[in-house]
Amino acid sequence: MLALIGILLVIWLVLAILGFVVKGLFWLAVVGIVLFLGTAAYGAVKRRAGAPRG
Repeated sequence: MLALIGILLVIWLVLAILGFVVKGLFWLAVVGIVLFLGTAAYGAVKRRAGAPRG
């Protein structure tokens, strides 16, 4: 599961960078950033939920 989240983070990061490089695709950068932050937050919540309490 964490591998999938990592792959998604890389894809969203590439989309965001591509959106900033190509001037006409600024919307792609915004979508990439939003998806990156959402996936990172989801991964952090899942990782915290799976950690042993102690």
